[in-house]
Amino acid sequence: MSTKRNTVTTQIPETPKPEGTSLALDTRLSRHVESVIPKKRQEALKWYGWGYNDSQFYGQEGIICFKGEKYPLGGCELPSFTKWVQSKFDLTVDPTKAYPQLPQSYPMPVENGPFLNELRTMTKVEHSQEGVDRLVRCHGQTLNDIYSLWHNKFRRIPDVVVWPRCHDEVVQLVQLAHKHNVMLLPYGGGTSVSGAITCPQEEERSICVLDTSQMNRLLWLNRENLTVCFESGIVGQDLERVLREQNLTVGHEPDSYEFSTLGGWVATRASGMKKNIYGNIEDLVVRVRMVTPTGTLERECSAPRVSCGPDFNHIILGSEGTLGVITEVVLKVRPLPPVQRYGSLVFPDFERGVQFMREVARRRCQPASVRLMDNEQFMLGQALKPEKTWLASCVDAVKQRYVTSWKGIDLTHICAATLLFEGDLKDVQRQEALIYEIAARHKGFPAGGQNGERGYLFTFVIAYIRDFALHQGIVAESFETSVPWDRCSLLCRCVKQRVVSECYKHNISHYTISCRVTQTYDAGACIYFYFGFRSLSIPDPVGVFEAIEHSAREEILACGGSLSHHHGVGKIRSHWYRNAVTETGSSLYSAAKQHLDPRNIFAAGNLLPQKEQLQFGEKKEKSEKPTAAEAAATKAKL
Repeated sequence: MSTKRNTVTTQIPETPKPEGTSLALDTRLSRHVESVIPKKRQEALKWYGWGYNDSQFYGQEGIICFKGEKYPLGGCELPSFTKWVQSKFDLTVDPTKAYPQLPQSYPMPVENGPFLNELRTMTKVEHSQEGVDRLVRCHGQTLNDIYSLWHNKFRRIPDVVVWPRCHDEVVQLVQLAHKHNVMLLPYGGGTSVSGAITCPQEEERSICVLDTSQMNRLLWLNRENLTVCFESGIVGQDLERVLREQNLTVGHEPDSYEFSTLGGWVATRASGMKKNIYGNIEDLVVRVRMVTPTGTLERECSAPRVSCGPDFNHIILGSEGTLGVITEVVLKVRPLPPVQRYGSLVFPDFERGVQFMREVARRRCQPASVRLMDNEQFMLGQALKPEKTWLASCVDAVKQRYVTSWKGIDLTHICAATLLFEGDLKDVQRQEALIYEIAARHKGFPAGGQNGERGYLFTFVIAYIRDFALHQGIVAESFETSVPWDRCSLLCRCVKQRVVSECYKHNISHYTISCRVTQTYDAGACIYFYFGFRSLSIPDPVGVFEAIEHSAREEILACGGSLSHHHGVGKIRSHWYRNAVTETGSSLYSAAKQHLDPRNIFAAGNLLPQKEQLQFGEKKEKSEKPTAAEAAATKAKL
């Protein structure tokens, strides 16, 4: 493969040849992918929150309902969920409340004339300065982002949006931005919950959002090596759809899989629900290309493993848009599993469930997905079941009697695990038998495949609850961590207790705090927390939420948890980044950034706090300007 890759063209180039034999390459597959998300993303997705325009929770005649044909809950009334909301938050759904409308005016763009002139005359890159195009790309999906949108609080939004179509056009754009000192903000699916893609409010330079959505081609597929190359802007569900047509899968399914992009997965070191079989994104990436102001960073060899100094793939993984733009990614693929089967387990309490998860991880017999919900989350999941017929209700009553009377389980402590098995039939059957055997040792018993499937698919609906809750006067959000096994249960208890204590300090009496153990490893696990409270009488609900979440993060770190398992650092956790990686590690990152991005055009404000990055850029600009004495000396020489 040629090493001279930084030449700039204005036409989309021919598809690059992969390493490997031509017999293994099916060139017919090299094509653009028609995405479920249009270039004008607001035509399909909500501008003010999560997900599709036609999918949301709503109130009707005092009952919470859900609409949206893309999900199993679509068209269902949810009386049990309505009662849960009423009892938990002392709140009756108000169906008359209106959702926010698009603003009639937008912040005036800060224009960089020379940059815009060269963008129009020297490139063929599409761009827009329309207010709505800029607004929908000024934010991610944090609670603060959505609240700010609803209340028109963004003082600063991008000044121009560009849609490059290939690697070479990204090279052009990065060179132009570097030349004219324009800030670049890479934008993929817009699903970040760390503030990573939120427009920096203090940035004085012109801000250009580089939307990768038009870079979504499948470049090549090597069937012999089971590797594939995609452009970074492809959305998760599009990527899987294309591969499934060839009976293949990457198997990476983060909770945001419907809307997040391949480039975003790499930039945040993402993790998926089926990582037990397929691995996290760092396990799936073979090679990645990233365009920086000083050149393209990539590894030239696609061998399965190399010992060639530090692995620069890992400079790119987790860089969160601060070093450059990811343009192409080579991934491992696997044949589609012939059998996919769901299951579920019930445990008397959370502690026994954690012990079960630990033994499964110790024996390395995890199914594709195994996730443990605490009692609070289990009850929420039960409440989200649609209304049943009289006969089905009777059956449920019998099942509850079996659990409480015959099994002797207290419903105020009960918890559940959802399971997903994938593979050949005999392998799945063998794995099911082993998992249920281990569960029995910890007083667990099977609860059926239907509950397992519902629990797995519930993940894709839960994000819609956040926006409906905000609409009704409840602020809610999730946060996550990873922790060693010997501190897993302790961390869950301590964080919940800390949140309860903080709610008491803020005179909050109606709230929910729950957790679940998701991904498991030899040495520990990932834990998700869900927290929300009634906010109708609180003047600054998001500020209070962030203060409580800050305290919860302090408790997580004190209990031995990580800063983040897969959401990333972004802006909202940059406060702790230096301590997390040490002063030496922080300096090493800064040195890499100074070399790759000397004018700090990728000033997203992620990882290191924004003020430090702004100071870094200002110092660099000053160092590039000659002093008065130097200018005089130069003039004298002339």
